[in-house]
Amino acid sequence: MAATVAGIALTGSLVAGAAPSYADSASSTVTTAAKAPKGDGAKVLCRRVPALERRVNRAVKRLEAGVNTPGSIARLQQRIDNANAKGDTAVAKLLGDRMSTRKALLPNLEQRQTDLKSVGSWCQTQGDASGSAGVGS
Repeated sequence: MAATVAGIALTGSLVAGAAPSYADSASSTVTTAAKAPKGDGAKVLCRRVPALERRVNRAVKRLEAGVNTPGSIARLQQRIDNANAKGDTAVAKLLGDRMSTRKALLPNLEQRQTDLKSVGSWCQTQGDASGSAGVGS
C-alpha cells in the first residue's frame, strides 16, 4: 500500500512539473514568430543567388560527367552493366532504380539553372549587385 501511495505521489509530481515546461515552449514559439523577417525575402534570395548557381552548376556538371566521375550517370550505367554481366540481378535492379532517380534529377536541375539566371537578372535590375546572372556558366 505504501508503494502505491509513493507511486501516485511520484506521478503527481511529474505531471505538476511538466506544466511549466509546456508554458515555456509556447512562449518561446511566440517570441520566435515575432522575430520573423518581414517582406518577401527578395534581398536574402538575391544575396544567395551566386552560391545557389554554383551549387546547381556543380551538380549538373557531376551528373553529366564521364565514367570516371563518382555520381555521374555514365558511371552508374557502367555499374549496372557490370552487375548484369556478373548476373547480380538484385544489385542491377537497385542500381537501375537509382538511375531512374538520377535521370529525373537532371532536368529539374537544368530548370533551376534557368530560373536562377532569371532571378539573378531580376536582382540586378532591382539594384542588388549580389545577385549575378550567369555565375559559373
